[in-house]
Amino acid sequence: MKKIFENKTILILSTLILGAFIGWILKPSNSQKEEGHDHSEVVAEKTLWTCSMHPQIKLGEPGSCPICGMDLIPASQMTSGSGNPMVYEMTPEAVALAQIHTTKVGGSNAAGELFLTGKIQADERENASVTAKFPGRIDKLYVTFTGEKVQTGQKLATIYSPELLSAQRELIEASKSKADFPELYQAAKEKLRLWKLTESQIQAIEQSGTVKDQIDILADQSGVVTQRNISVGDYVSTGQVLFNVVNLNKLWVLLDAYESDLNSIKMGDPINFTVAGLQGEVFQAKVSFIDPLLDPNTRAASIRAEINNSGQKLKPEMFVTAKIKTQAKGSGTGLSVPRTSVLWSGKRSVVYVKVAGEMPSFEMREVTLGSRMGENYQIESGLQPGDEIVTNGVFAIDAAAQLSGQYSMMSRPETKSIEVSSEFRSQITKVADAYFAVKNALVKDDLEGTKKGVNLLNQSLSQVNMSLLTDKAHDSWMSQLAGLKEAAQKISSSPNLEESRKHFSMLSYHILEMTETFGINKDAVYKDYCPMAFGDQGAYWLSEQKDITNPYFGASMLTCGEVKQTYLKGQPVMNLSGSTSNSSTSHQH
Repeated sequence: MKKIFENKTILILSTLILGAFIGWILKPSNSQKEEGHDHSEVVAEKTLWTCSMHPQIKLGEPGSCPICGMDLIPASQMTSGSGNPMVYEMTPEAVALAQIHTTKVGGSNAAGELFLTGKIQADERENASVTAKFPGRIDKLYVTFTGEKVQTGQKLATIYSPELLSAQRELIEASKSKADFPELYQAAKEKLRLWKLTESQIQAIEQSGTVKDQIDILADQSGVVTQRNISVGDYVSTGQVLFNVVNLNKLWVLLDAYESDLNSIKMGDPINFTVAGLQGEVFQAKVSFIDPLLDPNTRAASIRAEINNSGQKLKPEMFVTAKIKTQAKGSGTGLSVPRTSVLWSGKRSVVYVKVAGEMPSFEMREVTLGSRMGENYQIESGLQPGDEIVTNGVFAIDAAAQLSGQYSMMSRPETKSIEVSSEFRSQITKVADAYFAVKNALVKDDLEGTKKGVNLLNQSLSQVNMSLLTDKAHDSWMSQLAGLKEAAQKISSSPNLEESRKHFSMLSYHILEMTETFGINKDAVYKDYCPMAFGDQGAYWLSEQKDITNPYFGASMLTCGEVKQTYLKGQPVMNLSGSTSNSSTSHQH
């Protein structure tokens, strides 16, 4: 018995040792386990999923948003491809859910184009009311709903009238003795004509010699029924409006022009306008009427144009964005935006401007508000005529940008601009004008013109009164002044265009710094960039026009480049990452 127990013990121990040995062989090494763990972490980091409407949601696997139930998308799709940290990009689905609406800003630009908004309205002269010419009861309706098209002479309703019965009997009796009493006969017929019975109806009554219990009410003009005021069985009195019929073949375009714009609008000025419902189609008309009275709430007057709508494409109440080519050159003033488009934070507030691109993108733009006019705010700076701003859903965009960690109304970057006197800004604007002369000479490959522009630049610099500045502004200008003079001197002594262009990059760097720090008295100037300059190192310059004209290549590559930033008069420049001071230092020579 003891021997059997010892054999069992040996067998159990052998089994345990064999199992441990097999487990040790099959067990993965620590390095393999750790490597696999690291790999899963890397994958998780690369595949975060978020919601287009609630970017605060970030999950490690696809699925549905726990807040709204929408399908999650890769977080990488939520980042803006513009490179501008002030721009927030959304998906089309998010734009639709947030009910984001945009409209173009009215006002005039330097080319004499005035941008206005308004509506399509029916021509008041083409609006007709069908009224009851005699009292009676409506026995039958042939037009039962608004929006129905009718033609002249078409039956609208049938009416029973005791007064009409008496008038018919008078006609029948008068027709029997019309040879003896023609005046009574004509008076009986005229009475029915005044009640809008047609000649055929009157003739049928006379020839039949019998009284008709019911008479048809006919349409006086062709058009669309916009209002039906009666039902079967209603009793109507003389003069009561039964139907309203409007002819939509001719329409009015009614635009709102603010009092600052009225002097530049004349009768006959051409208008090009678009409507939201007909994308890509441009309609043409001419100013036919300017309202002599201003609305006391909006301080705007109505501008009217007439348009032929025989194709029935345009509908009353459609919103219109119009451009009027005026004779006067605009000053860029008189801009206003709806109150719903502004995120208010004092005199300097925020709007969102739609950015052109494949995905819906919106740029946060600081604006300086003027006085409030009804439901609109005047804009003193920060926008240009024709900018497309968000008028509905602006808070949804700002909240989404804030939740995703981008700049928003509550987390704006610091301002790089320094407030200076208008006199000093006027003086450095002359410096910028001289710089533009240098730039344009390089565009034309004109070395002599380049050096003449530099001489003008030096003269403008000598006329800047530095005593107008104090503290930080003075220190900043002194640094920029030294760089401007050094770059100008090197361009003046350059033996050829290639050498001039190299030093023009340094001049542009300081001009951009001057513009961003102090601002200049130009409605808009543009920071342009050529990625191929100096052996693909890239270089910036400041331009007074939006179209690209490259000073680094001239005629050989005239349009190479892109607009990186727009500086608007009175708008502060934000101290963003990748600013001029960072991005241009490699081009100093």
